[in-house]
Amino acid sequence: MKSICLYFQIHQPFRLRTYRFFDIGEMHNYFDSYTNKTIVRRVAEKCYLPANKLMLELLKEYGSAFKISYSISGVALEQFHKYSPEVIESFQKLANTGYVEFLAETYSHSLASLKDENEFRRQVTQHADAIEELFGKRPTTFRNSELIYSDRIGHLVNQMGFSIMLTEGAKQILGWKSPNFLYCSASDPKLKLLLKNYQLSDDIAFRFSHHSWKEWPLTAEKYTNWLSSTDSTQEVINLFMNYETFGEHQWAETGIFDFMKALPKHVFATGHFTFNTPSELSKVLQPISAISVVDPISWSDEERDLTAWLGNDLQTEAFNSLYSAAERMSNCTDPDLLRDWNYLQTSDHFYYMSTKWFSDGGIRHSYYNAYNSPYEAFINYMNVVSDFLIRVEDQLGKVTDKPKASAKVVKTTKVPAKTAHSPNATKKVLSPGEMLRNLSENEIRAIVEKIGTPVLALALWQDSTSDIETIQQTLNTKNQDEFRDLLSQLVAPRKTDIDKARKLLLNEVLKLKSK
Repeated sequence: MKSICLYFQIHQPFRLRTYRFFDIGEMHNYFDSYTNKTIVRRVAEKCYLPANKLMLELLKEYGSAFKISYSISGVALEQFHKYSPEVIESFQKLANTGYVEFLAETYSHSLASLKDENEFRRQVTQHADAIEELFGKRPTTFRNSELIYSDRIGHLVNQMGFSIMLTEGAKQILGWKSPNFLYCSASDPKLKLLLKNYQLSDDIAFRFSHHSWKEWPLTAEKYTNWLSSTDSTQEVINLFMNYETFGEHQWAETGIFDFMKALPKHVFATGHFTFNTPSELSKVLQPISAISVVDPISWSDEERDLTAWLGNDLQTEAFNSLYSAAERMSNCTDPDLLRDWNYLQTSDHFYYMSTKWFSDGGIRHSYYNAYNSPYEAFINYMNVVSDFLIRVEDQLGKVTDKPKASAKVVKTTKVPAKTAHSPNATKKVLSPGEMLRNLSENEIRAIVEKIGTPVLALALWQDSTSDIETIQQTLNTKNQDEFRDLLSQLVAPRKTDIDKARKLLLNEVLKLKSK
């Protein structure tokens, strides 16, 4: 008989509040508690609670014949504890049936596997501890954030003792082969791999309610016929999707709950299928071949690569800036820093900076996204990271690779007031544009590197047009684009913000001239 592996991902990030440049060094409350509470409670009412109720009914009706698996990020578990503890209780009821497997992943739903092995191991251990504490069993199956996998990551996962791992059935690694078999890692053959059948998974997760889809409406009977039409020699169909598919991405009015309620009945009626968890499959199936993945793959978009999170300069700069603190944070015991370190690593923050909007994964680019543009997401995130890095430096020692982005704070020094006896007392006070115009191109670029383009734009607010144009031409291409966009977006900024920006600029000019 052929197996169906039904797996659901549950994740909610701690979303950032609007954090302005001038909040840096002044306040350390980065997260929007109201928005986080509102979203979690809304999704709990629309998805988690009714979906768990339905799954519990199915488990009681079909007993050991029906099996499902979940991966719940650590940051989602924290929010359930804070805002909707009944969600935790409902998952515990599912766990008590004995027919549900809870998987391990990174605690923060992070991209740490791509950057820092020690941090990756720490988060996986932290998450496994949380799952064992809540549901009574330590995970033996691993699912990386966003289904990201490569040979190197597989090696790390195998070293941590996991027997099986979930990832994407991407065409670039499968070629002519089918995802409907068990595979193993080419670098570590003991690590078995289950590959998502994204066609059949996405029919439910993304296309179910699309009236323009030629297969709409999708019924449980029709879907079961598709399952049955797969090659009889194939062994397992892996249906992996976000749990928010039920009631949130696909509203109850679309019939998604009725579809799920009817699906097991139609599947069992064929007599060809069993439902199994990943750990069960690792024991009963043998890999048909090894899969080699040199460049990491993921679930997202048509390319199934990393470009949704690390596909542009904004994302790369934000990513590298945050992880410049990794070495220091490995020795951190401060609970507030560790909490923020966890929350800031969540992959969603980088997803909001993506410029990929029109592919199959595009639903998540706009879903729960409070930003009007990727650039706005970048600025807000970098402001937060800049303050975080200052705290890390203050408490744990100097961070050697601070961000080069706009959101870096520079502590100003007081400039002595001019008196009647000062030789400069009668000199004209130069405007910001005039101060910079008298510097070399390299000097201007060095100052912008220090204070960032948002501060420069504020400092030059309503300055001479010719000075602004001259200074803009000295910047590198990237900073020119940022500077131009910021100037066009500035609408009546506060005088206190302008004054502070000009003080920062003056401070850097004075430091440069004093060398």
